[in-house]
Amino acid sequence: MSDDSARSASFTRRTLLTGAAAGLAAAAGLQPAHRIPAGSAAATLTPPPDFPSGIPLSQQAFRNWSLEIVIEGVWTASARTPDDVVTLANWAHEHGYRLRARGKGHTWSPLVLPAGADTNRTVIVDTTSHLTAVSVRGGGPGSVTAQTGATLDTILARLEEAGLGLATTTAPGDLTIGGVLAIGGHGTGLPTATEHPSAGSGFGTLSSLVTSLTAVVWSAAEGRYVLKTFTRSDPDIRAFLVHLGRAFLTEVTMTAAANTRLRCQNWFDVNVGTVFGPPGTGGRTLGSYLDRTGRVEAIWFPFTDVPWLKVWSLAPTKPLLAKQLDSPYAYSFANRVTEEMSGLLGQIAAGGGDKTPAFTKLAMSIVGSGLIVTGTWDVWGWSKNSLLYVEPTTLRIVEAGWAVLTSRSNVQRVVGDFYSRYQSVLTVHQNRGSFPVNGPIELRITGTDPLDGPLLSPARARADHPEWDTVVWLDFATYPGTPGAGPFFRELEEWIWQHYTGSYAAVRPEWSKGWAYTDSGPWTDPATVGGTVPAAFEDWRTARDTLNSYDPARVFSNTFLDTLLP
Repeated sequence: MSDDSARSASFTRRTLLTGAAAGLAAAAGLQPAHRIPAGSAAATLTPPPDFPSGIPLSQQAFRNWSLEIVIEGVWTASARTPDDVVTLANWAHEHGYRLRARGKGHTWSPLVLPAGADTNRTVIVDTTSHLTAVSVRGGGPGSVTAQTGATLDTILARLEEAGLGLATTTAPGDLTIGGVLAIGGHGTGLPTATEHPSAGSGFGTLSSLVTSLTAVVWSAAEGRYVLKTFTRSDPDIRAFLVHLGRAFLTEVTMTAAANTRLRCQNWFDVNVGTVFGPPGTGGRTLGSYLDRTGRVEAIWFPFTDVPWLKVWSLAPTKPLLAKQLDSPYAYSFANRVTEEMSGLLGQIAAGGGDKTPAFTKLAMSIVGSGLIVTGTWDVWGWSKNSLLYVEPTTLRIVEAGWAVLTSRSNVQRVVGDFYSRYQSVLTVHQNRGSFPVNGPIELRITGTDPLDGPLLSPARARADHPEWDTVVWLDFATYPGTPGAGPFFRELEEWIWQHYTGSYAAVRPEWSKGWAYTDSGPWTDPATVGGTVPAAFEDWRTARDTLNSYDPARVFSNTFLDTLLP
């Protein structure tokens, strides 16, 4: 082995083992980031000049969800009020600094900070300590107004108290609403053909539910940054509804529908070849569940025979055998890293890729036994209690993700084509002795966002294809540092962009996940970042120009966004 190869192999093993240890630390409730107040003798960074007095400032580490972006020292301010953010923006503009909003950090992408970023003139603004106010207004529909550091856990709990809820939501609830809206976060679900959703229901991204928002923007008239509220009647709001970190929102108001009780049946007994089979496959396909209940998610690990199917349905009264849920996160077994899992990951990191099938089979067996032991194969309760199920203690895999716009009648074709290609590419790699993926495929299905909705939403409808009313979210994952993952992900992404085209479908990236792959990893292919991705959005230039006009000094940007949204 050459010196370069040896260094590369050492790095991937070290990355994987460090990640496994971090996953176990997270499971134990440990917090890896440090906090050193400005002025402390322990601080190693040069203090920002003339920093606004009265706004807490500390040196902290920034770490993304998978721990692949780790910056050990960056100044972090805690904004207590929206006016504090305005003060910080004007200070940053005057001194040539940049501000990056930080929520819970449950993201893979470099939208907050890229790996290896020079942060000498960057201040992160923590929204989670103080910008967390939530208020609810009842009605049909009702609404919720929240500062952007409030979490979905808090927002959904407050809505439930008022008899309101969201038709779909993200699986994790420990996410700030500001972070979710910035990237067009979504859940899974569509209304059935005979269903009549309550007023205020939304089945696209959560961004499409926003009726007004307040952002910190540049005022040419005043020569300074100010707070400005946008409503849905203002066309400029469409650029802020999914802004990728090129803006700083302080407050949003969203519609909320009458709350519903949902039954979630968890199936673990259907062969993957049936669930993800081509159109015309008989039996319990993903499309058949979509037709029946409208709300389905599939999680499947490679080298196993059956996926974990989560199938929700409206159920105003409790089914006889269903377990009642009075709180979310019922699937505790799926949110822990066992010693056996960690041991297998260690062997894979040490070069034992052939242990991958044993690891994935173990992961799926934990699901099967966990559903039985916890009695959660059939659960029922208010919407958030079954929709929220991913906790911060879950294994910190890395995910790639794309949104495929298509017609509802073509969902099974999209799924079947993807599964077939995934298996084909995986087999080729396996025959070379490579096991590049040890995490699951996750498939979710939603509706589209309206044409007058967020310009940069992956789910935004297409005026030239009104029949494309559905989005299939294709995600697949592996553990950080797994050897061979980059080439595998690159091959599949190239196929995705090339295959879902014409009158059949179209593709856009899922902003918080990995995309623009080369063999070196995600976000590294300049042709995709600078060409393919912008071309996938009909109003890309309008969104970019609008965001630039409200932040011409690019205070709310970073080097990656300077390339993506110049």
